Parts: sequence; structure tokens; C-alpha cells
Amino acid sequence: MAESLEIESPSKKPQEPLKNHPKDVPENENDQHSLKYRLLGPSLTKAGQDAVDQSKISEIIYEASKGSKFFANEQARDRALTEKIKHILAKRDQLLKQNLSHDIRKADEYLASLEADRDISQVIVHVDCDAFYAAVEELDRPDLKNVPFAVGKGVLTTCNYEARKYGCRSAMAGFVALKLCPQLVFLPLNFDKYIAKAQETRSVFAKYDPRYQSASLDEAYLNITSYCEEHSLTPWDAVQQLRAEVVAHAKITVSAGIAANAKLAKIASNQKKPNGQFMIESNREAIMSFMDDLPVRKVNGVGRVLERQLDAIGITTCDTIHAHRGLLSPLFGTKAATFLLQTYLGLGRTAVAPAEESERKSVGTERTFAETSGKSVLREKLNHLAVELECDLKRNEVKGRTLVLKIKLHTYEVVSRQTVTPFPVQRAVDLEKFATPLLRRLEGEYPNMRLRLMGLRCTGLVSTAKTEVDFFGTKREKKEGPKVDSEGWEIWPEAEFECAEEEERLAEVEEMEALSQEYEASREKMDQAVETSEPKVKTPERPAEEESWECPVCGRRQIGGERVMNEHIDTCLSRRTIVDVVKEQKEQETTPRLKSQPANVIRKKRGRRKESGDVGTRNVRQKSLFD
Repeated sequence: MAESLEIESPSKKPQEPLKNHPKDVPENENDQHSLKYRLLGPSLTKAGQDAVDQSKISEIIYEASKGSKFFANEQARDRALTEKIKHILAKRDQLLKQNLSHDIRKADEYLASLEADRDISQVIVHVDCDAFYAAVEELDRPDLKNVPFAVGKGVLTTCNYEARKYGCRSAMAGFVALKLCPQLVFLPLNFDKYIAKAQETRSVFAKYDPRYQSASLDEAYLNITSYCEEHSLTPWDAVQQLRAEVVAHAKITVSAGIAANAKLAKIASNQKKPNGQFMIESNREAIMSFMDDLPVRKVNGVGRVLERQLDAIGITTCDTIHAHRGLLSPLFGTKAATFLLQTYLGLGRTAVAPAEESERKSVGTERTFAETSGKSVLREKLNHLAVELECDLKRNEVKGRTLVLKIKLHTYEVVSRQTVTPFPVQRAVDLEKFATPLLRRLEGEYPNMRLRLMGLRCTGLVSTAKTEVDFFGTKREKKEGPKVDSEGWEIWPEAEFECAEEEERLAEVEEMEALSQEYEASREKMDQAVETSEPKVKTPERPAEEESWECPVCGRRQIGGERVMNEHIDTCLSRRTIVDVVKEQKEQETTPRLKSQPANVIRKKRGRRKESGDVGTRNVRQKSLFD
């Protein structure tokens, strides 16, 4: 039992709850607190957020999205995760009553094997452009340098560091960002511009590592080991030189992380943003010291879901992984245990190669659309997906053994069903043939279902590329699969977790887009209702909580915000001006001397007669008050 006691009482410093995480919250309040933390989104760790009060931000997001379909879906997911965590904790309590010596010994042996193979001979750099889209836009709009602005409106694609001070960040709904920063300026996306700028930065990266690996438009991994040796430069000096060249060539700044492997380099690049660099020395002591106090959420591959599960059993920082090593595999599975133990040691891949050389695990396509229902319509969408997927499979020279159909219901619930096909498939006719029963199955499970998304994906890929043979007819060797040890522990599963985190982030962007569309639709309905209900008689005053105001021109009570007010007043002024001019012309035709008219008739109209040009002056003055 001594082994299990170590798990219950780690020898290292006491663990503290994750910042802003609902730990030790009364049970009746826990659901709300965990949901608010969840609503902070996957980009919580973005640079520029350290000084922001995240509890205040979560409260604003919570109130802004309350009542939406997105909110209901996130609430349901959060409750499901809470239930899953309860099961994890119950299982942990049972495990702690047992002898965990076998699991601890297995974990220790695996750690020893990893330590024996630790490679600190390479210099890996992760380069990340600072607020890339915003930085590119700022080149054309230098007047925005000290102004908070964002690129993208429905969902923020990125925002500058001025906006981040208010809590704005990527993958946030635009209307929520406006509540955080009312003066936020929105700019439209321009991908042609960003792609061109990315090519400029990549031309610099290629000088230092011709086989650099692009992770996205604005980030890349480089192995500069050879470059440093050939030019007699330290890694620090080489990266400083690289960053200076990017500024000179592309006119934007980049931040960089330098370490012995890609995982550490990625974490390090976020330490000194913006326009900085951080290096983790390539020795075991420095690496272990860096990992000790690092929150697990800072590790690429740990998303919101895994973070909450780990936090529930007491794993908040990387050094606390070791104390729970005997529980990792029984609670989370071998792959997760492998990933976490590698993280504890600060290990990661040292191979850097162009993205196109990596072996694909799946090929798929999906489409998001407005709420759609009806069997014929859904089958037509399935047909389009099958045609698209056939093109993708042919381009990648593969067929699939497993076919996966994914849907997103109007409630934002994501459901998938899969089938193993009797033969590897590639043609659209076969893809549709085997996917249709999956769709029928889902229609039976969700009668009258309304969808927002449909996707089709093939896994278990089989190459259709022509096999090269030598003179003796020997086929070329197949690519090796993931490396495993004698007991089946996978050597490098980090890519799978990184992909899972990326999928979580992309799903969040989709949901934020839907939330923004929902919000805009409700605002349009409100505006249409105001515009089409122009009252012919004075409307009764609305309750104080509704935004209402009295038109200074017509004197009628109106409902709506500043935009509605401006439009109504402009219309009133224009209408009144026309009436005045026509009336004045008629009066001049019938009664040349206006002074002979009764004074009370004139005052009934405006209170005094308008002199030439006075109406136009009044109109301009009134508009300037409300523009």
C-alpha cells in the first residue's frame, strides 16, 4: 500500500487549484462556475492575457450568450463532462484501495526508457508571428497602432495587443468582444494579403532550415542545428538574427522559442511575446526545472476537457504528473498516459520536416450551413460530400477502409457514426452507398432532425500510389507505424493530442460563428420590427428597462438604439423639410404678404417663420447631434 499512499500524498509541494478554475466550489454552484470557465474558450492561454481579470471576462461572456442555442449546448456539454469526472473520481477511489504497484512499476520502467533515449543534441526553434493578421493590417493602417482592433467580425480571427488588454482574443464572438471593449474596431479578412506576407516570412525561414515545417500561415518549426554549426553561431544569436531578418524583409515581428525538441520550443515561444525569444537550455536539469511549475494547460495538446479531468484528480502542473503516474493508464488509457509522462520529462519530437511528408491518418470534408431538414435535401448534401471526398482521396492517392459520417444538430450536438467497408473505397458512388445507411440510422435516432453541419471522412487509409520495385521485383518498404515498446506503450503520441486540441479549437470557432449569426438574426428581427411599426399615434411609454427615446422632431416615443435613432431623425427631418417647402410655396402663391396671416397659424407650425436657408441649417445642426 505504500505505493498508493504516494499518489494520495505527493512528496512535492501542495497542489493549488488552477487559476479561475471552479475548485472547492459548493456543489449547488459548481455547475455555473465550471460552465463560466468553459465559456472562456480554447484560446485562454493566448499571449497578452496575463493581466486580464478572467473571472470578469467569464461573467460577461456568460451573460452575453445566455439564452442562445450555443449556451444551451455548452451547458449540456459541461454537465456531461461533470458526470464523466464523477465517474473518474469514483474509479480513482476504487483504485486507491487496490495495490497499484504494477501500474507504478510499469510507468517507472517507461520513464526510465524515455530518459535513457533523451535527445538533447538538436536545436529546434518554434517561430510564431505576433498577432499575424492584425500586424499585416497595421502595415496598411498605421493609424491603428495604438487603437484596439480585431480582424474578422462574426468571430475574431485575431486581435492586436491593445485589444487583448480588454480580454479580447481569437475565437471570440464579435458582439461579446464589443461588450469587453466598446471602442473595438473591426477589419475584414483579406487572405490574399496574409498568404503573400506568409511567403515573405517563409523565405527567411528557408535560409536557416530548407526543410522547415509550417504549422500554419503564421508559425513554423525549424531545426537550426546545422546552420549554427556552419556559421559558428550560438542558437540564441542565430534566432536573434533570424527575427531581425524577418522584420527587415516582411516588416512584421516574430517571437521564438528555442529548445531541444518541438514540444518545448512551442511552449517557449509563448513566454516572451510579443517580439521576444526564450530559450530552454539543452540539459536535463534546466528542462525539468522549467517543467516543474508549468500549468498543464500551457502544453500543446492539453485542451479544456483534458485539463478539467486532470485537475479533478490533482494534476495542475507538470511536476504533479509523476505523483499520479500509477493512475494515468487505468483512468485515461495508455495513449494519454504516454503523452503525460513524456510531458512530465519535457520530451518531444526532434524530427522537423515539411508538412506534406507526414503520413495522413484520415481524409475528410465537411460543410456548415443554415438549419436544414428533409430527407431529400440531406441526401443531396451527402451526395455533394461524397463527390468532394472522392476528389480529395484521389489527390492524396489513398482509399479508406472505414467511413465516418458526422453531423451537427440544430442544438449544436455533434454526433458521428462509422462503418467498416467490405473493401477500401474511393469512388463517390461507393462512398454514398455506404454512408446512406449511416444517415438513415441517424434519422431514426433523431426524428425530424435539423442539421447545421454534415461531414464525411475516411480512415484506415490504403495507398493507391504505384509501388516502386527493384530489379528483383521487391516492393519498396512501407512507412513505419507508431513506435511502441514491448508492452505496447506508444513512443510519440503527441501529434494525436495536438490534433485533438486543434479540432477542439476549430469546433469552438464554428460554434462562435453560429452564435454570432444567431445574435445578428435576432438584432435584424428587432430592427425590422422597429422600422415596420412606425406609429401613427403617440405610442405609450415603454417600461424603463427597454431602450426608448422621444423624437425631438415629431415628438413621438420611439424604440431602438443609436442607429435606429439616427435613421428615424434623418427621416423626420427630411419629411418635415419637404412639407415646409411645399407649404411655404403654396402660401407665397396665394398670399404674397405673409405678415397678413394670423400669427397663431405660423406658430402652430414651427413657432416662427423660416428665413431662406434656415431649414437646411437646422437640418445639418440636428444631424450633427446624432451622427
